[in-house]
Amino acid sequence: MLPTLLGGYLTASAPPLPTPTATATPTTRLPPGLRRSTRLVARRRAGETVHATAAEEEEQEWKELEEEGLPRRGQYGQQNDHDRDPEIGDIMGDYFDDPKKAQSRMEERIKKKRHKIVQAKTGSPNPMKVVFNKFDFSNSFIWFEFYNALLPKDVKLICDTLRSWHIVGRLGGCNSMNMQLDLDCERPTYDALEAANATPTSFYNIGDLEIQDNLARVWVDIGIQDPLLLDILLNSLTTINSDHLGIKQVRFGGSEFESWNDSLNTEEAGYSVHKN
Repeated sequence: MLPTLLGGYLTASAPPLPTPTATATPTTRLPPGLRRSTRLVARRRAGETVHATAAEEEEQEWKELEEEGLPRRGQYGQQNDHDRDPEIGDIMGDYFDDPKKAQSRMEERIKKKRHKIVQAKTGSPNPMKVVFNKFDFSNSFIWFEFYNALLPKDVKLICDTLRSWHIVGRLGGCNSMNMQLDLDCERPTYDALEAANATPTSFYNIGDLEIQDNLARVWVDIGIQDPLLLDILLNSLTTINSDHLGIKQVRFGGSEFESWNDSLNTEEAGYSVHKN
């Protein structure tokens, strides 16, 4: 019987040896918006052993985004701006070592690039002069005098303003006969029947913008005499004058204006025409 027992023991398979496992390293939770290269740097600085490649780290980032209910980069929109800016990524990486230093670096960056972040006003500090000279709503010129000759971007700004003004007016959006809303009321109301029965208004036609050096003019046929339409244009031009492009004077009506010369109609003479 003893040989039988010993034989069974000798033929029994040895228990498997435990396979060596890598020492678990606690993972560091990072903001999901960091670039994969930034996340690798931050985890190494936090003392985590990282063996993942950039591709593996990127896939891990996607999983973390999905766990938090956030869209993958590019799923609902374009990549974040800081993903294209290595300096931002470097500052975010420093945040885990020294938050105050990272904040200081960010403030210094904003100071250096303030001119790109906050656009300075390029208009005129002087108020725009407005003159009416026998203005006919159905057949008149509106004249403009600028402080300097217009650059291409200035021409585009003026044309866009006039075009928008004409579209809103043509759709009847500048109707002073239908101004119902009183913002002093707690709950303003609007009567659609009253709006339908109001006298309609329409901006009939507008010509091209003509330019001679620092002067410009545009012919208009507004039709019905509604001063609200002119107020809307003047409000827009007032903002343009103060913030973007200095306008010395705007004159409504008249067939002549300053040094405008109808015979100067070539580009060599500084004349140009722009579609509204």
